[in-house]
Amino acid sequence: MSTAGADRRRWIALAIVMVASFMDLVDVTIVNIAIPSIQQDTGASFSAIQWVTGGYALAFAIGLITGGRLGDIHGRKRLFLIGIGGFTLASALCGLASGPEMLVAMRILQGGTAALMVPQVLSIIHATFPAEERGKVFGMFGAVVGLGAVSGPMIGALLTEWDLLGLEWRPIFLINLPVGIAGLLLGRRFIDESRAEHALKLDLVGVALASLGLLMLIYPLTHGREAGWPLWGYLSMVGSLPVFVLFVVYEKAKARRDGSPLVELSLFRVKSFAAGICVQLAFGVALGIFFLVWTLYMQVGLGWSPLKAGATGIPFSLAVSTAAGLSVQKLVPRFGRKVLQAGALIMAVGVLVYIAEAHRYGTGIAPWQMALPLVVMGLGMGLIVAPITDAILSEVPRRHAGSASGLINTVQQVGNALGLGLVSVAFFGAMDDVVAPEVLGTAFSGAFVHAMWWVAGVLLAVFLLMFALPRKRGAAVGDPAAAAPEERESALV
Repeated sequence: MSTAGADRRRWIALAIVMVASFMDLVDVTIVNIAIPSIQQDTGASFSAIQWVTGGYALAFAIGLITGGRLGDIHGRKRLFLIGIGGFTLASALCGLASGPEMLVAMRILQGGTAALMVPQVLSIIHATFPAEERGKVFGMFGAVVGLGAVSGPMIGALLTEWDLLGLEWRPIFLINLPVGIAGLLLGRRFIDESRAEHALKLDLVGVALASLGLLMLIYPLTHGREAGWPLWGYLSMVGSLPVFVLFVVYEKAKARRDGSPLVELSLFRVKSFAAGICVQLAFGVALGIFFLVWTLYMQVGLGWSPLKAGATGIPFSLAVSTAAGLSVQKLVPRFGRKVLQAGALIMAVGVLVYIAEAHRYGTGIAPWQMALPLVVMGLGMGLIVAPITDAILSEVPRRHAGSASGLINTVQQVGNALGLGLVSVAFFGAMDDVVAPEVLGTAFSGAFVHAMWWVAGVLLAVFLLMFALPRKRGAAVGDPAAAAPEERESALV
């Protein structure tokens, strides 16, 4: 094949995996705005509705590391195709669900298949593009991430309000069918297979320990408030710590014995990876708090329609996408980690402006009055989401790309779960248990301001954690763009 043909194939492959990633990100957020329609149509209880959203996140987080390692062993293209095929099928079954029980089961299946698909996206990018091109590619990927994360509510609002063919909420899932089928067919043709260069085995004990630890941590956070924060929830979260310690001890022994651990712990000896993971966790907490509280504030507190609430997020979406592309292509090569730190501070400033606006206008606030803080926050977020991926993966050996990308996504999901758990304190903790209808808007506005102070505090912590990142890309152990592949791979072993 000619050089031009090979170059065209890899850019088409990039487009395919980015569309798949966008589909997953939208699916995470699209459901929230359709919850009233789902509840009314299916008669689902509040507990079932919690499972519709929480079941996906739980299955997704638990399966991500395993999905990444399976790609390393059996081939990233193969696992991507299995994942996108399963995700598309599960989406169809969600859209055809006859009741809340089936919908919950299919959402869990959807989360599990997403865990097979998503880790392969970063791995395929890492294996397809040389180090000197990854900055541009990850800039594009960051823009897609930002756009997908914030456009889900708008897409969900439009599909729900249009009530296509009288299907009400079901098109939010059925829309994945043509996209998924196209991705499956085109992926088979244009994505090149890649896998770990050294033979690996699936670490079943590691899978069991990681899954148990994550389940013990995330399940109480997802459902603790609904159950009244029982004692078992706290015991489960505390008990997850020794499980994670046992996991680390076992993984070290597994690495010494046959070199096939689920998580390559030697990755944490790379400063850019270890520091980036910590930043990703804290940043996930901030986003977990903000997006849920923001949705509740607009739809329940202010009484806005799904379409009005979704449209309000458009300036945020545009700002994230613009800043994400600019940060990696223009700013990071010149200013290094200062770009990410500036992003954290700019986003925090946007939060403070939002607090001031909410104080000033109260329940009479209009969407255009939210535009300024949302644009500022979006610009800050865009400066972070694109370069942080490259900062974490820049010095990761190719043979561990799947495991590393699985860890990145898992940490993001754990951070989101922690943020969602903190909503009970940061948002609901600022309101009385029973709120009279006539003061509902005032109560929700006050709780929103309280929660936004929490977001500002977490973003300050993100800024401080970023001092542990390398000043320039590749500064930790040398520039991977300049090093030969075998040198980059030997840096950790």
